[in-house]
Amino acid sequence: MIRQRTATSVAAAALLAVLLAGCTAASNIGPAGSTSSADDTITEIAAADRGDPIVFAGKLEDDAAANSTDWLGSVVVVNFWYAACPPCRAEAPDLEALYEQFAPDGVVFIGVNVRDSAATATAFANKFGITYPSIIDANGSSVQLAFAGQIAPNAVPTTIVLDREGRATARIVGRIPSRITLATLIEDALAEGAK
Repeated sequence: MIRQRTATSVAAAALLAVLLAGCTAASNIGPAGSTSSADDTITEIAAADRGDPIVFAGKLEDDAAANSTDWLGSVVVVNFWYAACPPCRAEAPDLEALYEQFAPDGVVFIGVNVRDSAATATAFANKFGITYPSIIDANGSSVQLAFAGQIAPNAVPTTIVLDREGRATARIVGRIPSRITLATLIEDALAEGAK
């Protein structure tokens, strides 16, 4: 009886630790030739070390089709999220502000909702004022799988910046540390294609 209570207490404590840690929990190993921040939440990949373009597609909240090949030539910011994720909710205003800041530069922002229905994703967008679209990836996880071979979105939220060729330039695992951090990664990707 005492062993059973102890095992139950340990399991409950472990579950509580996971819940208190938020939504992020994963290995943060990046591709060869990448550099990571001291805490491994940010990975940057030099142009010479980037893999093939990451090709992905899916249905948006409004059932329209989205395809990454349509955005070739643009820097793309991909944010993996779901509505009940506390860090996702916390970073939503920063992502929207950055979208508005970089839209004139042609930067594309696309969300990838990994758990919710289109109706839930739309309600989240309305509540938090998100104006860029999200792919609903809960059923087949095809977008998550497209990234898995090169720079997996190992946790939620994860934000990945793609260069103009569709190759991963940077990944932030967990809530973006600040607008300035993501803005710098976007600016770096934009500068690569500046003529």
